[in-house]
Amino acid sequence: MGEYKLIALDMDGTVLTEEKTISEENRQAILEAVKSGVTVMFATGRGIQSAYPYVEELGLTSPIVTVNGGEVWSRPGELYRRRPLDTELVFRLRELALQYDTWYWSYCVSGVFNKERWLDDREANEQTWLKFGYYTEDTDILAAIRKELETWDRFELTNSHPFNIELNPKGVSKASGLHDVCAMLGITMSQAIAMGDSLNDIAMIREAGLGVAMGNAQDEVKRIADIVTDRNEEHGVAKVIREYVLS
Repeated sequence: MGEYKLIALDMDGTVLTEEKTISEENRQAILEAVKSGVTVMFATGRGIQSAYPYVEELGLTSPIVTVNGGEVWSRPGELYRRRPLDTELVFRLRELALQYDTWYWSYCVSGVFNKERWLDDREANEQTWLKFGYYTEDTDILAAIRKELETWDRFELTNSHPFNIELNPKGVSKASGLHDVCAMLGITMSQAIAMGDSLNDIAMIREAGLGVAMGNAQDEVKRIADIVTDRNEEHGVAKVIREYVLS
C-alpha cells in the first residue's frame, strides 16, 4: 500500500452527482481502493439518516463523520463521539433567523427541523442539537447574519453552498472528526486524503496529507487545496483515487 491509508470524501458536490447519485466511475474507484486496504469514508455535513443509504450502497464498514464533525461514527451504527450545540444557542439562532425572515434548519439526534417544521419550546429543550443553518440568496442579509454571529464567538462558521451558513460549536469541524478517525485507525493526518467543494471542507482539506478541491469547488477551497481535481460531474474523486492511491 502507498503512503495514503485513508480517503475522506465529502458527499454533495464531491462524490455525488448533481442528481445525488454515485457515478459508476467513482463507485469502481472507491471499491478498488477499499480492496487494496485503504479506508474510504464519508465526511459530510449531512446527518447520519441521509448519509447512511450511500454507506449501504457501497457496502462500507468504515468510520463516518456527519453534521460537519458533530458526530463521529466508528462504523455504521456505532457512535464514537458526539459534540452537540448548546440548546440555548439554538433558540437564539432561530430568533436571528426570524428577525431576518430567512430560511433556517437544524439537525438534532432525532432528525432535522426547519422553518416549516419546528418544535415547541418544551420539545426543543428535550433535543440534542448538532448543527444550525441559514439559507438566503440575499447576500446582504447573509453577510449581516454572518457579521452578527462572528460577534458571538461561539461557532465554527462554514457553508455547504455559497448561499448558506452552517454552524457547529467552536472547534467542531470535519477536521476534528477526521482527527478522531485517524486516532481510531492508528494513523496520522499526513496519511489521509480529504476531498471537498465547500467551506465546511476547508479545515480537513488544509490538515490532510493531500487536500483536494473539486473542479466545481468554491474559489476559497481551491486556493487552500494541494491540488484541484475534475468536477463532481466528471468523476473527480475517481481521478484522484486512481492517480494517488491505485497507481
